[in-house]
Amino acid sequence: MRKRKLECSIVGVGKGLDEKEAIKTSLSYLPLESLITEDDIVAITCNLVNTNPPDTASVIGPESLRGLIQFFKGKKAKRIIICGGSGGSNTKEVLKSSSFDKIIEEEKAEFVDINFGPFTNLYLGGNLVKETKINCLIDEATVMVSFTQLKVHEEATMSGAIKNIALSWPPAEIHGYPKKNLGIHDDLHDFIYHMAKEIPIDLSIVSLTPAMVGTGPSKGAPVRFNTVLSSLDPVAVDTIGARILGFRPQAISYLYKCIKEGIGQGDIENISVKGDTLINLEKEFSLLAYKKSFSIDE
Repeated sequence: MRKRKLECSIVGVGKGLDEKEAIKTSLSYLPLESLITEDDIVAITCNLVNTNPPDTASVIGPESLRGLIQFFKGKKAKRIIICGGSGGSNTKEVLKSSSFDKIIEEEKAEFVDINFGPFTNLYLGGNLVKETKINCLIDEATVMVSFTQLKVHEEATMSGAIKNIALSWPPAEIHGYPKKNLGIHDDLHDFIYHMAKEIPIDLSIVSLTPAMVGTGPSKGAPVRFNTVLSSLDPVAVDTIGARILGFRPQAISYLYKCIKEGIGQGDIENISVKGDTLINLEKEFSLLAYKKSFSIDE
């Protein structure tokens, strides 16, 4: 597998009631000039876990997806491909449930259901899952984008940019619904870590409009924080996301392994947060979610 196109540990913060505009603001802090060329094939992996509506924090916002497609159109990417692999429902049903399909059609983007083939084989070397079939788009895409919500997760502890890719790409045609047939969930953190090691995420966009606390990925409570985090470093953005939820990265096994293996930056002293401060993000979110303002390092 290739490396990420750009190495940069800035995390851009966008705020506002309009998630689409918050995404633009968060992206404005990143050095994106050389990320996209007219020869690039951009694959946007969207969190499409089930048919629950976006205001539950289960899936992405449809108009925000439109805005993201338009952003890459403005960069004159050769192709823009929306991809998703639902673990809880048929992906096409998820598309229809929140009108994602209409937006993809109106914006003249492409769609690939990565729950199905054609497949290539991805060697992982994990403790339990040594390899998996994966849609051939993985070899075709030159820019991999993760677009998802921030969630507390019942098995993965936290769901962000890394977990979105790791659980979207294993095909349900092979692993079943909810992708448990071949052992992914028997050692989930190990699987997520090995997927992160093998699949480069060039741009990560993690929305807290809303985020989810409680029992994710779909049974928890939404917290509308009206904030978006973006980064060229999936480990950095997930580290900041973890802190906002109240976790040090050591609390999230797969994230800590990614940091230790140098997949990305997990030291907050070396992560540049633009558009707000980490302590302020932690305190504002905790007040909304738990009615008490706190931060880890205060």
